[in-house]
Amino acid sequence: MSTVVPVILCGGSGTRLWPRSRAAMPKPFLPLVGESTLFEAALARCPGSAGFAGPVVVTGHKHLAHVEAQLGPVDGAQVIVEPSARNTAAAIALAAYRLPEDAVMLVCPSDHHIGNVEAFAVAVAAAAQLAQQGWLVSFGIEATRPETGFGYLKRGEPIPEHGGFRTAQFVEKPDLARAQAFLAEGIYAWNGGIFAFRVKDFIAELEQHRPDVAASVAEAVAKGAEDGQRFHPDADLFAQVPSVSVDYAVMENTTRAAMVPADMDWSDIGNWHALHEALDRDADGNSVRGPGAVEMVDCRNVLVDSDGPRVSVIGLEDVIVVVDGDDIMITTVAGVQKVGKLAGAANQ
Repeated sequence: MSTVVPVILCGGSGTRLWPRSRAAMPKPFLPLVGESTLFEAALARCPGSAGFAGPVVVTGHKHLAHVEAQLGPVDGAQVIVEPSARNTAAAIALAAYRLPEDAVMLVCPSDHHIGNVEAFAVAVAAAAQLAQQGWLVSFGIEATRPETGFGYLKRGEPIPEHGGFRTAQFVEKPDLARAQAFLAEGIYAWNGGIFAFRVKDFIAELEQHRPDVAASVAEAVAKGAEDGQRFHPDADLFAQVPSVSVDYAVMENTTRAAMVPADMDWSDIGNWHALHEALDRDADGNSVRGPGAVEMVDCRNVLVDSDGPRVSVIGLEDVIVVVDGDDIMITTVAGVQKVGKLAGAANQ
C-alpha cells in the first residue's frame, strides 16, 4: 500500500451521549469502548509502521487542548485549527490545500468505533489503490439492520482488480420501510463518512462543483499562519466559506464516485443504544460501565453507566441508565435519539 495521509475530523459535541459527553469533554476524547478514547483509537488504526504518513487533525479551538493532549509525539503530525465550524467539505479542503497533490487522503471521523482493525486495513488498501486511479472512494459499511439513522450507498457495477464498485446512488436517511427494502436487496451499504481520494482529484471536483467553497478555503489557507505543528487559517476569510457537507458538495456530484465494502464491526457511537451494542454484554444482553457498583435483577438489554453511585435495577428491559456526578439520565432504547434535546444536554 502506498503512503496514505490520515485526515482525522475532530468536531461536534456528542449531545446524544449526555451526560457522559459534554462540551468540555465531548465523546471523541472519552474511553467509551475499551481503555483508549475514540480519538486515540482512530489514530492507532493508522500507524506509521503500516505505511501511513503523519496524521492531519482538523479541529476547532474548543477541542484543541484535548487533541494535543491525546495526540502525543507523532512524527509528521499536523493540527489544523478551524476558526469556525463550516461543515465537512471545508474541513477536508483545509487539509487538501495543505498536502501534496499526489497524496492519498484517508478521511476519518474521530468519534467512531471499529472493532475489526484488520478488516479496516484491508478496506484502506483497496480504497488507496482506487484513489490512485482517480476514484473518490467511500467506505460502504455492511448494513446489518434496517437503520433509519444513516445514509446509504447503492452498489453499482464492479471496478476490476481492487474489489471496489461504482457508487450508483447516495441515499438520504430512509424511513423504516425503505431501510427494510434496502437490507433485503443486499446492494445497499451504510455511508459511514469515511473516504479516500487523491488531493488533486478532490480539489478538482470541489473547484468544479463548489467553486465558492474551494476559492474561499484556498485563500484562507494561503493567508494562514503556522505555529509549530498547528496551522491557523485566516479567520475572517474562513468565516465566509459556505457550510456544506462533503457528500452534497462533491461525492454526490462526481462521476468518479466509488465504494469499497467494509465489514469491520463499525459503529458511529451516535447514541447510548449504539454504544451499548458496541460493548460486551452478558447472556441477558446487559452491560455495565464505570466504577460504580451495579446490581441487576431480571433485566434484559440494560446498560448502566455510573461514575460512582450504586445503581440497582430490577425487572427492566431495553433501558439505559447513566449517572454522571449530580446528573442522572434514564431512557428507553426507543428514546435515545431524544437525549440531545434535553435541557441538560443543550446547556452542557
